[in-house]
This record gives sequence, structure tokens and C-alpha cells, in this order.
Amino acid sequence: MKNVFPILFSLAILTSCSDTTFRADYDKTVDFTKYKTLSYYGWAKDSDKILNEFDKQRIEGAFATEFMNRGIELKQAGGDITVSLFIVMDQKTGATAYTTHMGYGGWGYGAGWGWGMGASNTTYNEYDYYVGTLVCDVFDTKSKKLVWQGVVSGEIDDNPKSRERNIPRVVQELMKKYPVKPIKR
Repeated sequence: MKNVFPILFSLAILTSCSDTTFRADYDKTVDFTKYKTLSYYGWAKDSDKILNEFDKQRIEGAFATEFMNRGIELKQAGGDITVSLFIVMDQKTGATAYTTHMGYGGWGYGAGWGWGMGASNTTYNEYDYYVGTLVCDVFDTKSKKLVWQGVVSGEIDDNPKSRERNIPRVVQELMKKYPVKPIKR
């Protein structure tokens, strides 16, 4: 399991599977257009320890880009909103089954009726896979109140070549659920 960590723990992992889900919820009483700056709180509960430094920077950079596309500037501290990120991975077990039928021999009585022997064989396989979940919490800095939460989860693809390409795509898809749309340039 120790050798699996460097490969598997990346957000890029989520986008290549059709089972990826994107969910968000927000405080509908908040005017999100008033937020012009953001600061990162950091990674909640040190969840970033399961990421390598490159993927951590890719995730943070992708969120910074998406917020900047909405007219929100990144500040070191004291932003109008504070963003906290959290990532977790769960191991799951799946199964596949495939059945083959074979008939042979026998005498027939009319169309479709006959006596004979047949055999069926079912092949059953179990496999382990990993599901990753990334949570982005956005807080109003002054009130410390949660105003938006985005969650993306899906089966992990361990292909390291896809990380750089997929992380921004996953974050962009999640941010489509943010109440402020990107500014057209």
C-alpha cells in the first residue's frame, strides 16, 4: 500500500471516469459579487499529506485561476473570502460477472422444442479500486460563515501523465457550480 500513495493521490485521477460527480451548495442570501479577494486557509486536517507537492500546487493553482476568472484576486492574507481544501480517498471493492451458455445434442419436436443437454459457466471477479473526494469550502472571512461548498468525487485513475491536464478540467467543472460565472474577456 505504501507504494500506491505517490501514484494514486491526485485530483487528476477523478476526471477520466464517467462516474465523477460534482455537487455544490451555497447560502442563497449571500451576494457573491461583493467578494473581490480571496486567501487560502490551507488544507483541512492536513489532508494534503496524501498528495505530492506537484499535485497540491496544481490543485491550488487551478482554484486560483477559476476564482481569478470570476474577478476574485488571490491575496496572501485578509481576503474577502477564505478557501479551505480537503481531500480523502476510500478503497472500494467492485465485482464483474460474465455468463456463457452452450447447448448441444438432442432430438427436436417442432420449432424451438427439443431435448438435449446444455451447460452454463459464470466467471466472477472481484477487484479493488479507489474513490477520491475533493471538498472546497468558501467562507466569508469577516463572519467566518460557510457560504459555498463544492465537492467532486470519482474513481481514481492512476495514470500520472494525465494529472497536469486533468486537474484544471476537474476544478473548472466543479467551479461551474459557483454562483458567480467567469468574466468574458
